[in-house]
Amino acid sequence: QVQLVESGGGLVHAGGSLRLSCTASGRTFSDNTAGWYRQTPGNQREMVASISDGDKEDYVDSAKGRFTISIGDAKTTVYLQMNNLKPEDTAVYYCNLKGYGWSGPYEYWGQGTQVTVSS
Repeated sequence: QVQLVESGGGLVHAGGSLRLSCTASGRTFSDNTAGWYRQTPGNQREMVASISDGDKEDYVDSAKGRFTISIGDAKTTVYLQMNNLKPEDTAVYYCNLKGYGWSGPYEYWGQGTQVTVSS
């Protein structure tokens, strides 16, 4: 049973910082793609940041230069450091793990953590 558990969300003023964490059990982020997505009411979930092959990072344009995704040394935790937060970053943030195994592709989601940025 694979579980992803996020933490680190909360309320912050514009210009502030938060660091989200996502800890995996049942699988690791090694040899998989780890991602952070966000969703606001009435909108589709969008990819915010992803990291694959350990070091290939990708970011949505609005996050470039402000957010950084990284994986911990044990490969069981993925982080999203968010700096200079803006009110438009307010959303529920979800952790994602996906990869390909002997039985085919797999993908898992965390339960989400709320990030609220006040102006």
